[in-house]
This record gives sequence, structure tokens and C-alpha cells, in this order.
Amino acid sequence: MTTMTETSVRFREFKMPDVGEGLTEAEILKWFVQPGDTVTDGQVVCEVETAKAAVELPIPFDGVVHELRFPEGTTVDVGQVIIAIDVAPGGGDAPAPAAAAPAQEPVEAPEAEAEPKGRTPVLVGYGVAESSTKRRPRKGAAAAPEAAAVAAAVQAELNGHGAPAPAAVPPQSGAPAGGRPLAKPPVRKLAKDLGIDLATVVPTGKDGIITREDVHAAAAPAAAAAPAAVASPVAPAPAVTEAPGVASDSVRETRIPVKGVRKAIAQAMVGSAFTAPHVTEFVTVDVTRTMKLVAELKEDKDMAGVRVNPLLIIAKALLVAIKRNPEVNAAWDEANQEIVQKHYVNLGIAAATPRGLIVPNIKDAHDKTLPQLAEALGELVATARDGKTSPAAMAGGTVTITNVGVFGVDTGTPILNPGESAILAVGAIKLQPWVHKGKVKPRQVTTLALSFDHRLVDGELGSKVLADVAAILEQPKRLITWA
Repeated sequence: MTTMTETSVRFREFKMPDVGEGLTEAEILKWFVQPGDTVTDGQVVCEVETAKAAVELPIPFDGVVHELRFPEGTTVDVGQVIIAIDVAPGGGDAPAPAAAAPAQEPVEAPEAEAEPKGRTPVLVGYGVAESSTKRRPRKGAAAAPEAAAVAAAVQAELNGHGAPAPAAVPPQSGAPAGGRPLAKPPVRKLAKDLGIDLATVVPTGKDGIITREDVHAAAAPAAAAAPAAVASPVAPAPAVTEAPGVASDSVRETRIPVKGVRKAIAQAMVGSAFTAPHVTEFVTVDVTRTMKLVAELKEDKDMAGVRVNPLLIIAKALLVAIKRNPEVNAAWDEANQEIVQKHYVNLGIAAATPRGLIVPNIKDAHDKTLPQLAEALGELVATARDGKTSPAAMAGGTVTITNVGVFGVDTGTPILNPGESAILAVGAIKLQPWVHKGKVKPRQVTTLALSFDHRLVDGELGSKVLADVAAILEQPKRLITWA
């Protein structure tokens, strides 16, 4: 009893916080510490990826790392303990960690039913409450030879080629002795859906982990055996011949778990596409004068140190168009059946990153001068490329620009960012024949596409906004006369 008291005082647990706005889970991308390392208050101990961004988590107290509860690559629910810290090192022998496996060992996330009754979810911070996390047996606790042989024999029998010789069974050094088969939650769900008992599947993964391919291999002969049982006696029933096809498919296909940013993108796009009635309008415009302005601004000393490109002028043109047509800068409040007019513009810029599409926004972009807007754009893009965009930087957007032209695409029909009223797609700027002052001349031309929420933006209003943007890009001096 004394040991338990000392332990509860001596060790503090840090739980997965809600680093975004109501997020429920995050994936541990990388641990920066290992058991035995000394940490200080505010030191970053790991990097996690939420549905919105990659975020570094600092530890809120001093001590020595006692245990890492989850390995890298594990998706952890908000409120679960991820690390235990010895805040009084040297105060006697510390109890051994619940699992001494390295961070790279695959560990199954705790199941929901394992939570104690009456537990209140903790979304932010840490505490000293006893962890409810289930731990796997230690790595290296090998399965009994008899159990491995029985499992191999059953699997071989299912495959239709009899009991194999003992030498044909690979050693399962990471399998638990008499415990549950080692498999990640998605693999367990797959086995359940296919009606496969994981105890009969021989694992081929590292440390005795059962993989998706193992489950498919076990399911193939079972699926083939059903039609064979009712076939005519003269009809062949080669159950084994189906296995190569499954194996071939598994080699030719790659399944990628939907999580993190990709999961958030999918949910947001589906929600937007099937909630807001989209209308998209197009206009092709001569931007030769805009391109000349960009070249001149690059030489302007007032723009020194910032990046000047066509996107900067397009962003400014959209801001001016919104100022001339403020009703477009709004949101639909379904709960209260109201249209919420925004008297500010948080300008979103769609950015392609290694983790997927994100849309950070420039706060109060309407108040910024051209140099300030250029600086904000540069910082936004650099932060996004480094994968350091915070959830706060992606919240509260009102309208968005997506520059598909960087990929050589002429135009598209962009989907609204949820909660926003409009999104402007900018196509590639190309040299094309164009009638200019009564003569056909080569001019710099692009196509703009504006998608808007038809619940709150009528065709007339959307057309005016798009026409104003095009007019400014055709005659950039309107940035002064209309601003």
C-alpha cells in the first residue's frame, strides 16, 4: 500500500490534449525522448498530427521519462495517457514500466470497453489518476512452441495442404504466451468482417504481428471452400487456386489508412458538397498588365524582402471586390436560420503539403497594405510547407483562393471550405492569341472560377464579384480607383 502511495505521488502522467478545436484523436508522429531521459517544464517531448496539423507537445513539469505508453504511428484518443514522468528521481527503486517495449514496437490502442465506469474524459492537460491503458506483454515473451505449432497446423489445414513440417513454421518471437493474437485494430476489424478467428492465423509481420495480408490469405481458402461444397461431383473445386489471385491483388494494391489531415479533408469536402448548394462561374481574362505590374513591384524598394507574384495581386483584387460587394462575405447559420455578415476578411489560401491539403488564412487581410499582405502570404506558405501550421491559423476563414494554375491546370470547380461563402480558383497564366485594341496579339491570359454558396449568394452577386476581380486584373490601376 505504501508503494502505491509513493508511486502516485512520485509519477505524473501526461495525457493527449485537445490541441485543436474539439478534436478527438491525434497520431504520434515522433518521440523526441526515451525512457531515462531528463525533461524540463516546457520541453517538447513528441510531435503529433491531428486532423488539422502537426503539433509539438511540451511536457508541463520536470523529471525523468519513466514510460512511453504508445509507439510512433499510433492514433491516440484525446485524454489518454501517453507518457509517465518520474518527478522525484532518486527517491527509491521505481516500479518497472507496464511494458518495457521500445517505442517502435507495435502496440494495440486500448479498447473503449476497457475504460473504467464513471470516468470523465479529460481533454486537456495531465493528472495523477491511475492509467487505464491496457498493455501488451513484453517484447521477447515468445509463444509456447506447442501453441505456434497448433496455429500453424490449423492454418495449413485451412489452406488445403495438410500439416506442415515444424521447420516450415517461422518463429513467432513477438507473440504473447497464451494471450490475444498481436494485431492492430484495423486488422482486427477486417478479420471480424471476414469471419476469421485471429487465433488461427499465422502472423508474418515483424515481432509476430498479424497483417492485413495474413487475414486475406486466411480468408481466401475459406471463401473458396463454400462454393466447392455444393458443386457437382464432376466439377473441379480447386480451393487453393484462389489464393494466388488474392496474393497477387495484395501486391498490386496498397491500402492507406484514412487518418489525420486526409480524414479531415474527406469529411470537410463531403460535408460541404452535400450541405451548401454550389454554383460555379467562369471568366477568362487578359492579365498582361497585371504581369507587368508584378515585374515592376519586384524592383520596387518598398517591396524589398517580400515575395511578389501574381497571387499577391489576385488576393488584393479579391479583397477589393469583396469591399465593393460586402454581402458575399457571409456565412450560413443553419441552427438559427440566419445569414451572418462578416465585417472582416480572413483570407484563406489553399496549400498543398506532404500531409495533404490545408487552408490556413490571413487574419484581417482587408486591413493590410500590399507589402503587409505579401509578407503574410510568404509566412503562410513557408509555415505550411514546413508542416507547422497551427489549428488556429486554419480557423475562422471567410473566403478562400486556390491556385490550381501552379500545376498547369486551366481551371476547375472548387469546393467551398466549410463555413465559407466563396472560393476563387485561379488557372494557369498562358501566352495566348487575344484581340487587343482591334488586333490579334499574344497576351497573358488566365481563367478564373468562382464557386459560391447559393443559399446566401445569388447569381447576380456572385457574378459581380467575379467580374470585379477580372476587371482589376485586366486593369490593375483599379486597385487604386476602386480601393
